[in-house]
Amino acid sequence: QVQLVESGGGLVQAGGSLRLSCAASTRTFRSSAMGWFRQAPGKEREFVATISWTGSITYYADSVKGRFTISRDNAKSTVYLQMNSLKPEDTAIYYCAANPGGLGPARRQNEYGYWGQGTQVTVSS
Repeated sequence: QVQLVESGGGLVQAGGSLRLSCAASTRTFRSSAMGWFRQAPGKEREFVATISWTGSITYYADSVKGRFTISRDNAKSTVYLQMNSLKPEDTAIYYCAANPGGLGPARRQNEYGYWGQGTQVTVSS
């Protein structure tokens, strides 16, 4: 069982930055691809970013490419999402997800077996 706890969400003005963190409860994190997804009000949950278990491969949604950076610290069992140049359309609940045993990055939600509870990000205009 993997427990994921997100933190770092909040209210920020457009153009600002936030860093989300996702702490995993188990060492299986080290052999897990990780991902970030988000769900805006009235919309379906969508892919944001993913990172391989070594951290060497990352993929991003086109909407965040160049503004967001996913990274991980396997010693701390934590994955991060640095969000810069935030826009009002980035407002959503952000979820991290783990794919234990899936070493490569994954963009599809059904590839992830464990999810955090989510953290709210609100960007004001």
